[in-house]
Amino acid sequence: MNIPSFYVEPAHFDADVEELHFLRNQVFVLEQHIQPEVEFDQLDRQCHHVIARAEDRKPIGTGRLSPDGQIGRMAVLAEWRRQRVGASLLRALLEKARKLGLSSVTASAQVSAVGFYQKHGFMPEGQPFMSAGIVHQLMRLNLQPLAISVRPIAKARNVSVSAERLDSLESAVAASLQLIGQARRQLCIYSRDLEFSIYGHKDIVQALKQFALQNRNAVVQIIIQDPASLQGAGHPVLDLAQKLTSFFLIRTPVESEDLQYLSAFVTSDRDGYLFRLQGNRYEGHWSPNLPAQNRQLREEFERVWQRSRPCTEFRALGL
Repeated sequence: MNIPSFYVEPAHFDADVEELHFLRNQVFVLEQHIQPEVEFDQLDRQCHHVIARAEDRKPIGTGRLSPDGQIGRMAVLAEWRRQRVGASLLRALLEKARKLGLSSVTASAQVSAVGFYQKHGFMPEGQPFMSAGIVHQLMRLNLQPLAISVRPIAKARNVSVSAERLDSLESAVAASLQLIGQARRQLCIYSRDLEFSIYGHKDIVQALKQFALQNRNAVVQIIIQDPASLQGAGHPVLDLAQKLTSFFLIRTPVESEDLQYLSAFVTSDRDGYLFRLQGNRYEGHWSPNLPAQNRQLREEFERVWQRSRPCTEFRALGL
């Protein structure tokens, strides 16, 4: 039996708005003839969204959870229905609701979808009603609170890890992915022109996106020595920063000493670092946990950051 492969992940409305609108437009506006002004409302920005993707990252389904615990806007592309995409979306939303401490959730289900919700424990409440020209039924599910976890005894600080050599694009990308993945709230990137071979890599872009979306206090600080070279060129990290403006800060040096700095590096707030001897090459060294080297590079980054200017070259992007 051919089992379709897909996965569900959290969506950020500002970053994923085009894909969310595409899915809901296909299902609700084009298929069900609901007016766009009814389908896309002001509540969207306040909701928690999830999105289902095929293996090639094509969006195939979505749903949302409102602040008051209402599940809605459940949409799955026609060719992906009856393949448990909707069930996976619903489970993700219920898990989010439990994490938020909600005691119950509701869903205004189209009558054709009542059975779907009942399979997942929802019960009808009240009488059917009309909404957007379609008969709906309010459904409710009482949630079991999450078990209270006991805070573990604090572990000793991780032992320093000796630096390893970098000698190829593959090693630079792999090390960068590990640094981004282990960061908690801060990443610092010092680069000449956001080298496309590294920062244009789809896995790097996706890792930066997840880092930002998984922590509302996350920040990616980027120093770009030659921002003019990126104007009009198109760069996925700049596209991402345009969508997630509150998570990305970009500056460019003004001092001759900083502009002539030949190396490039990345630091995380978990004592990891990556240092390349020349920004246009991959040779260098890195470690996931080497506090002394991390501290030295972070201090250098902070000195340059304080005397740099915001990148006006990207002002049209809102950065």
